[in-house]
Amino acid sequence: MKYIHQLNNWPQFIWDHEKVADLLGSVRNRQGRLIGRMESLGFSLCKEAILQTLTLDIIKSSEIEGEKLDSASVRSSIARKLGMDIAGIVDSDRHVDGVVEMMLDATQNFNKTLTKERLLGWQAAIFPGGHSGIRKIRTGAWRDDKNGPMQVVSGRIGRERIYFEAPSANQLNMEMKRFISWFNGSEKIDPVLKSAIAHLWFVTIHPFDDGNGRIARAITGMLLARADGSAQRFYSMSVQIRKERNAYYDMLEKTQKAPTANRHNKQGKGINITAWLCWFLTCLDRALSSAEDSLSGVLKKADFWKSHPKELFNERQRIMINKIFEGFEGNLTTSKWAKITKCSQDTAYRDILGLIGKEILIKDSSGGRSTGYLMKE
Repeated sequence: MKYIHQLNNWPQFIWDHEKVADLLGSVRNRQGRLIGRMESLGFSLCKEAILQTLTLDIIKSSEIEGEKLDSASVRSSIARKLGMDIAGIVDSDRHVDGVVEMMLDATQNFNKTLTKERLLGWQAAIFPGGHSGIRKIRTGAWRDDKNGPMQVVSGRIGRERIYFEAPSANQLNMEMKRFISWFNGSEKIDPVLKSAIAHLWFVTIHPFDDGNGRIARAITGMLLARADGSAQRFYSMSVQIRKERNAYYDMLEKTQKAPTANRHNKQGKGINITAWLCWFLTCLDRALSSAEDSLSGVLKKADFWKSHPKELFNERQRIMINKIFEGFEGNLTTSKWAKITKCSQDTAYRDILGLIGKEILIKDSSGGRSTGYLMKE
């Protein structure tokens, strides 16, 4: 069986417009509603939501490749590069900073032209030391295949399963010129749909020794930012792909090995990617739904402060109410309150009693050594 890049009509993609149109319309509607709601929150809460989304996006994109990044380091690096003043900022290493720079360049500068130099810079930023783990890799350049063809494999040595084999290195200049020209072209296609096609196309070419998946998702994020017409990110395709990683790889494999790719349909000859587009759009729809859940704390906080004038609370109470909405870990007790707000336990207890009197906090009925308190629903 041939891979799609080996077909005579590569990369002429076709799809069933009727099947795709309804899914695309649903996603576009959901995007608009989420963005409209988030942008109505005000600057401070909007900034908090963006920081949370970008942090998760970068962490989960790396996790898809089996790499775990420290969330505090990622969050701090993003905040520094976006000029955000946040509490609890920590140092971050060159690797984290490089991954953050790559993703921010894609999403914050989404309307800039995509160039070979920009892509090479992204890949070099992900691997500042020129290594992927302990393996020395080629950075800031297309792969050269000196160790054999680029294959995506899994399984033990001797029992490897080849999911996919990319075009040979001597084809990369031509393949990437064609991809970049299409990406920057003026062809009228919805940017959400274009993000799905670009993701598949880039991953199929697999131009680098390593980092192809993360850069493909950065390209996806870049086009989704164009679709939104905004650098403000409130949802993440990478977070959802991480949840559905097995389905994601299975769909890529089926599409790249598609036995029907070279058949005719009513729209003419080409490589039929309807199944990939439908999967991508439904995954994006689930990403938008998940974003509403993950940002529920920010939304609840916004609703709370709209209905409760801040003047009714002292500074310690405002700090702790915000922390509860941000996801307070463990039981809220007088001792934790006192430690966080740097006051005595007597003062903490009076603050808590004041919120109980306003019917904002209630005692945790589960009991235990120390009395805990919860936000009243």
